[in-house]
Amino acid sequence: MTLARRMTAEVLGTALLLATIIGSGIMGENLAGGNAAIALLANTIATGAGLATYILIFGPVSGAHFNPVVSGVEAARGRLPWTEACAYIGAQISGALTGVAAAHAMFEKPLFFASQHIRAGLSQLWSEFVATFGLLYVILACARHKPAAVPFAVGAYITAAYWFTASTSFANPAVTIARALSDTFAGIRPADAPGFILAQILGAAAALVAFRFINRDSKEGALT
Repeated sequence: MTLARRMTAEVLGTALLLATIIGSGIMGENLAGGNAAIALLANTIATGAGLATYILIFGPVSGAHFNPVVSGVEAARGRLPWTEACAYIGAQISGALTGVAAAHAMFEKPLFFASQHIRAGLSQLWSEFVATFGLLYVILACARHKPAAVPFAVGAYITAAYWFTASTSFANPAVTIARALSDTFAGIRPADAPGFILAQILGAAAALVAFRFINRDSKEGALT
């Protein structure tokens, strides 16, 4: 598959993911009548279902990373050249911004407007570390032991992590950047985004270290 086709898949998949996250957040808040739990539930179900679907349809083309830390981990494992990983990351950020604009246009909002949703503090940063660690470990472990389960496992994990983390599990730098430009239910204040991104990078790195340790083949001394 050519790089151009893979990049197109990453742009489209990430755009659809962000349109789902932002759009379902807006719709959920509009219909929930002030009940934040109901709004979050709507946002959660739509995001988990959408993510599984987008991985199924774009996975055979690009691997359906939709996430800079996933591409970074694949490059660190030697599964993706660093030059291509950089192209993936650019495509993911571009797609994320496109998806936010698409969602805003559907609900007659400005294409981009900075979020005022405060997500600050050590508990939020720790939540993002845990959320990203779990996401990357799910991807790595399922890809090795049961590849066909990856879309469903990732969708299910994100659905759960929305509820067991204080941050509602962004676990994705491209998503974080894009959500900083949406002053809606799913947004994050731009000032809080860099901390989230750092926590996500550290969580992904820790997941790779843990995966390598746990799955090291003692007989061959190598990882697959």
